[in-house]
Amino acid sequence: MGYTEDNLLPLSGLQHLVFCERQWALIHIEQQWEENRLTAEGRLMHAKADEGPDETRDGVRHVRGLALRSLRLGISGRADVVEFPKDGSPPFPVEYKRGKPKADDCDEVQLCAQALCLEEMLHVTIAEGALYYGKPRRRTPVFFDAELRARTESLAVRMQSLYQEQRTPPAIFKKNCKQCSLFELCQPETVSKQRSAAEFLQRSIRQAISSVGVESETPE
Repeated sequence: MGYTEDNLLPLSGLQHLVFCERQWALIHIEQQWEENRLTAEGRLMHAKADEGPDETRDGVRHVRGLALRSLRLGISGRADVVEFPKDGSPPFPVEYKRGKPKADDCDEVQLCAQALCLEEMLHVTIAEGALYYGKPRRRTPVFFDAELRARTESLAVRMQSLYQEQRTPPAIFKKNCKQCSLFELCQPETVSKQRSAAEFLQRSIRQAISSVGVESETPE
């Protein structure tokens, strides 16, 4: 299935989707957003990477804020930096992140999506890129193997499906919820407890009805 320019969703949403489908929906369907210290630091780091001038160093052209899109996956966005070696080697995407490498693969997925866009746009094959983290202040290589590519593509399909449904998934409280800038808006602890109580009541009613049915069928 292919998409038109009007159907493209933000590539950055893949990172939100990996972290939490509800967070993704609150941002990209309900248009909700709350900034905290972590998101502010990340935004400033991206701005610094994107807004610098393009330059050539040591035979490599560094292009900043390059517009990307994939009509096959239905995504679009911008790359912080894409390096184009003068020797004709494949382009090398670099994504800048605050802090340190995360426990999940949301950053790797985002970078892989950038590579898939570049491959489609430039008709090349890109084997690897890098994530630059603010705390270690060094690059972490990312290899775009078959597993990461498949995961990234499946997440793009899932993102389009959720967007077409225009449905926000229910809250599920997890230990990483308090790291989310939308924690107060989402209120996962309260919503999860309410849902658990409702589900308990529904189960009790079903069990009571089932018990009555069994008793009525018991011969005297």
